[in-house]
Amino acid sequence: MTITRTPVIAGNWKMYKTVEEAKEFLRALPLSTLPDDVEVVICAPYLCLPSLAEQAQGSKVGIGAQNVHWETEGAYTGEISIPMLKAVGVQYVIIGHSERRAYFGETDETVNKKVKAAVKTGLIPIICVGETLEERENEQTKAVVERQVRAAIDGLSSDQVKKAIIAYEPVWAIGTGKASTAEDAGEVISFIRKTVAAGYDWQIANEVRIQYGGSVKPENIASFLEQTDIDGALVGGASLKPDSFMALVLAASRKGDGA
Repeated sequence: MTITRTPVIAGNWKMYKTVEEAKEFLRALPLSTLPDDVEVVICAPYLCLPSLAEQAQGSKVGIGAQNVHWETEGAYTGEISIPMLKAVGVQYVIIGHSERRAYFGETDETVNKKVKAAVKTGLIPIICVGETLEERENEQTKAVVERQVRAAIDGLSSDQVKKAIIAYEPVWAIGTGKASTAEDAGEVISFIRKTVAAGYDWQIANEVRIQYGGSVKPENIASFLEQTDIDGALVGGASLKPDSFMALVLAASRKGDGA
């Protein structure tokens, strides 16, 4: 049985762009002519989300946050809840990005809490996993990734896990200009799919979209998309300019066409 998965190109703007700069970016995208066979997502800073969601309404662009708290409300100074995000039109959220893990104390346990809260409310999680350079050099890549994936989706129903997106982002390749080879990324992502299948079954695993992230740019994305198990990309720097972001979207569209 052939499984067709819609590629996802998600831009992670990190801590870049003011509200006005975000509006200018979206105005520069050809919203009415974006390809139908690619899921296009922009994950922006919190302050930009309301205006972007309003501006993107009725288009093929989905708006995502870069983090969220698992509680719906409470005494959590500085945090943002899922109801707050949904109230302004947010549809996606990045969970467990390596920068959140490295700088802000994110753990496998908190990732799982956030993923459970997101899928319970219909917010689509983009779950980030990946090894550090030290872990890679010690041949721990698969062990680390397996642990992170299993922890993130623990307790999810089959229907919930099918709706999640997993992003494999080797930490050593994020923002360094050093991308994994397409073959290496494809091998790890195939292993991630196998890990999902072990917890559920192959039918479920074959429906989960798994992206690659880590110094993805228009010049190298085609090689990643040639890998059968890679379903798009989570992109940092190359998502900050409309022309390079559109080039990534069009490349993913060609994958959807079987090109």
